[in-house]
Amino acid sequence: MRLSWRSSVGCVSIVSVATAASAQPPLSWTDVRDRFRATNPTVQAGRIGVDESKAAEITAYLRPNPLWTLTLDQVGNTQDGNAFSAANLLTTVSYLRERDGKRELRRDSARGATAIATSGELDLERSLLFTLRAAFIQLLQARAFLTLARANISSYDQVLTLGRDRLRSGDIAQIDLDRLELQRVTYESDVQTAEVNLRTAKIQLLRLLNDQTTPVDQFDVSGPFDFTAPQRSLEECRRIALDTRPDLKAAIAGLEKARIDRRLAYANGSTDPTLIVDAAFPSISQAYQSYQPPLKQYVGFTLGLPLRIFDHNQGEKARTELDVGRNVKLTDAARMQVLGDVDTAYATVASAVALLQPYKDRYLDQATRVSDTVRFSYQRGGASLVDFLQSQQEYRAVQVGYVNLVAAYLNAVNQLNLAVGEEVLP
Repeated sequence: MRLSWRSSVGCVSIVSVATAASAQPPLSWTDVRDRFRATNPTVQAGRIGVDESKAAEITAYLRPNPLWTLTLDQVGNTQDGNAFSAANLLTTVSYLRERDGKRELRRDSARGATAIATSGELDLERSLLFTLRAAFIQLLQARAFLTLARANISSYDQVLTLGRDRLRSGDIAQIDLDRLELQRVTYESDVQTAEVNLRTAKIQLLRLLNDQTTPVDQFDVSGPFDFTAPQRSLEECRRIALDTRPDLKAAIAGLEKARIDRRLAYANGSTDPTLIVDAAFPSISQAYQSYQPPLKQYVGFTLGLPLRIFDHNQGEKARTELDVGRNVKLTDAARMQVLGDVDTAYATVASAVALLQPYKDRYLDQATRVSDTVRFSYQRGGASLVDFLQSQQEYRAVQVGYVNLVAAYLNAVNQLNLAVGEEVLP
């Protein structure tokens, strides 16, 4: 009895059959995704980059250090022969007082850089998860093909057994049996190709998980290999994408940082005073006697103001003004890119569903019915060998086409999730 597509592959979860007691349980998509986030070195490097940007916030918010100087002056040749009799000991402490919120603006600019780095890391993870899920789907597809190939060759072997019986009874000629046995090569090739593709898909997925210890034969995944109509509307997907896409968030954060940098450029064009406190101790020598009246210690205060006659930070003001305009355009472009990606991916998903639905409603059952009918007729002499082989090829083509369409649907869903920025479809 031929195994139908629905009982062998379609509308079921593709799971591995553990061939050894030590084999680990198959991983779901959630398990694979979580392990990838925890072990992939590229993802980990991106997170370190975010931590580096956060550390730069500390540097940006530091206050200027005060400056302390100590001077021993007027050391030289004196009448009494003591080189230090006229010496003065002077000390100075100065501090640059930043105005117009420069320090706070530097901190806000650094935080903007962290926001960009965070969104960039999430966007990198989004792209890597797309690659990971594509590899996951490829493994499911390879397992579906292997299940199909094994079911087909098992069913065909039943036909060969009946053909040998008919040859012994004189119902068919040897040439007919030879042609049947030659046709088995196609099914053997399908099994071998599916096994190689399955192993290759496992190796690729293990590489993405940075797993060099798990044997390939003990690694497998589980997940639905089927399709469903989209549960979210296009408008809902567009709205979610505008709220969650990391690259759009990075563009918006870049615009905000550009505006902060513009304010900082204008603040840097203002004058910052330097406050200086100095003290002298001529009393450690005889130098105080040279003052009239004699002065043993004194304290002085100085206020330094740079005269910004030529430099008002004009260049940075102009540059940051232009940078704001540039980031406005980049943000608009990113928003349009998001909407275009969502519209294209959603249309692809809808197209895949439209192609798959007739297969599920009619074509799979029709292909099974035609194949079973022609085989039944051939085994009883009512159909020619050519008709039987043709029906087998048609049945196999429908099966393979359905597997490829389901894989195309899952890849289209993966593309839609990438476009939206989160998993809106399972």
